[in-house]
Parts: sequence; structure tokens; C-alpha cells
Amino acid sequence: MARLAQTAGLTDVQQEILKTVREFVDKEIIPVATELEHRDEYPQQIVDGLKELGLFGLMIPEEYGGLGESLLTYALCVEEIARGWMSVSGIINTHFIVAYMLKQHGTQEQKDHFLPRMALGEVRGAFSMSEPGLGSDVSAITSKGVKDGDEYVLNGQKMWLTNGGTSTLVAVLCRSDEGHPEGTAPHKSMTTFLVEKEPGFGEVRPGLTIPGKIDKMGYKGVDTTELIMDGLRIPANRVLGGQTGRGFYQMMDGVEVGRVNVAARGCGVAQRAFELGVSYAQQRHTFGKPITQHQAIQFKLAEMATKVEAAHAMMVNAARKKDSGERNDLEAGMAKYLASEYCKEVVEDAFRIHGGYGFSKEYEIERLYREAPMLLIGEGTAEIQKMIIGRRLLEEYRVQG
Repeated sequence: MARLAQTAGLTDVQQEILKTVREFVDKEIIPVATELEHRDEYPQQIVDGLKELGLFGLMIPEEYGGLGESLLTYALCVEEIARGWMSVSGIINTHFIVAYMLKQHGTQEQKDHFLPRMALGEVRGAFSMSEPGLGSDVSAITSKGVKDGDEYVLNGQKMWLTNGGTSTLVAVLCRSDEGHPEGTAPHKSMTTFLVEKEPGFGEVRPGLTIPGKIDKMGYKGVDTTELIMDGLRIPANRVLGGQTGRGFYQMMDGVEVGRVNVAARGCGVAQRAFELGVSYAQQRHTFGKPITQHQAIQFKLAEMATKVEAAHAMMVNAARKKDSGERNDLEAGMAKYLASEYCKEVVEDAFRIHGGYGFSKEYEIERLYREAPMLLIGEGTAEIQKMIIGRRLLEEYRVQG
């Protein structure tokens, strides 16, 4: 559907990358996505194809073996991949958040050690903030890292870890009171630890257990797990950036990338829902004519297409703002909020256009209908985005005097 979700000002290289990804999605993902999703099967063949395309190194600098592309390029690729199957975009999202955090905040030794292998997809990243009783309150983290000689001992339970089983490197946010006196604000006494592990489930290294996959309504295929640390020992040189107390800011920087990613996913799923809806509407007949001749359906298609365009534009703006080096929490929050809400609405409208058939597992829209709700929660709920947006607006429009 060439008319919608176009991006002005792309270079020839960006256009070629997107063309390649779109062809891969149409050929390798869309034909098998629904079957794999219904079986909750990890898409290993698709992941291997993404490795061959160099997608795991897309945003990693060329000096470390990556393609050195921008967040915008990455977001547009995510949009295309999510159009095929949102779960696949989740597999690369957490990988790139960790790679971005290493690039921005890691020590030189950490960059040299991890980034070249991450660019090849040999090391696969995941990150972990949430905990079972945490919700959106990151400051309430109870997992803790305590210094013991040249090591830190980590204890605690983390939740909602995407790629928990398949990853080999997890960026884990914990409290670390060492060097931070009692009464220090919670966000100033958090540290990101780089935890290397074997892929799989069970005890993947001494003191670290990854239980089996969480059974989810949608967003299947990708493994979502808990992470349990019980006396997990980590060398001191695996503190991200080499200093404690900076973890909250490092994670929030990464989450801004994640919010652009979720916005891009929402754009991709919405675009696919529109494609399915407009196609089915031209095939379905009621009362002796195609349903596209009913004004109610034309209005619905018009609203859906407008939402696809608006969400895409905001996502692109947020990505470009981040690429410019400027603060983009306002733009990322707006993009994530709008794209996830519009995605839900566009998917539901496409579901309604399908009528009773939309409820059948034979039709792709059934899968999208179960996937869209995850975007309302991932990387912060709508309420969290509104808080971020509201506070930033008050900073920008503060009355003087």
C-alpha cells in the first residue's frame, strides 16, 4: 500500500534498506506468521534471515561491525517488520535497547567486548526493569546488588523480560546502596548490571534462573519470562559505564529508544490492519453490492487511513528528534501514546469490517486483534505517557514571574 505511511527526505541507502526489509516481510514473515503465532513457536528461521540481512547490527557503529544507521532507519524497519508480525519486532527491540545503552554509556572495554558480537547477532540482548509488584513505579525496585570484593552479588526477581530465554546478555536494573548514603533518592541509587548467560530455561548460570515462558493472550512466539537472581555474582567490570548510581538514567535513555520502537510497532500493525480491512471490504458483498459502496464503510476506511498517517508522522518526528541529539521524551511519549491508541482503534475497525469472519482464527485480523493491546502497556502505559507529556509541557510553557 504505497500511498500511506511514506517518509520524506530519506537517503538512497535508507530507501534500499527499507525495500529489502519490506520484501523480506512479504516473502518470509507474512505467509507463516499466523501459523507460528497460533503454535506459539519461536521464529528461528525468520531470526536467521534477519541476521543475514545485518539487521542485528543496524544501529551499531561501523567501527564495531554494524551498519551505523540512525534511529529513524531502525524505526522504519521495525514498522515494516511489525506489519508482518509484531513478535519479530520485539525480538530485535530489546537487543537494540541494550546495544544503544552500551554505545551511549558503556566503558570502552564493554563496547569492545559486546558490540561486535551483537552486530553479528552472536550476542543477543535483553533488558530488565520491571518486577512482580512494581507496575510503572520504577523507583520501587527491590532487586539489589551488593559489593563483595571485586564482585557484586545480585538478588531479586524481575518480570516481563522479553527474550528472557533466547538472550545471552541482559541489562538488569537493581538498587545498589554502595556509595549512596541512606536517604538518597531512589533513582540515584540504581545501577545497571550487564549479566551474561547461556540461552535457554532453568538455571542458566549459577545464581540465575529463567523460568519457562509466560503464557500470553497475544505477542506469542517471542519468549517473555521472569528472571530470578539468588546470589548471582557479577564482576565489578560489568557495571554499565563502570560507576554505580547511574542505572536509572541509563535505562530511561534506552526506554526513549524503546518508546519510539513501540510507536513504530503500532504504526506497522495499524498499517497491516488497514490493508486487511480495505482488501476485505472490496471482496465482501451485502445487500447486493460490495460493502465499500456503503457510506459507513467508506467513513471507517477514511478514519483508519488518517490514523495510520498521523501515527506514522509522529513516530518519524520522535525518531528524528532523538537522532539530532536533542531531548525527545516529549515527542517519544506523544508518539508512543498516539500510535498505540490509534493502532488499537484501527485494528478494531478492521475487525468490525470483517464481521463474523474476524472472529475466526483463519483470518489474520484475529491475530492482530490480540496483539494490539500489548502496545497499550509496553514501555509505559498511556497514563505514564500522559504524565511525561504533561510535565514536559509545563516545563516548556512555564509562566514567568
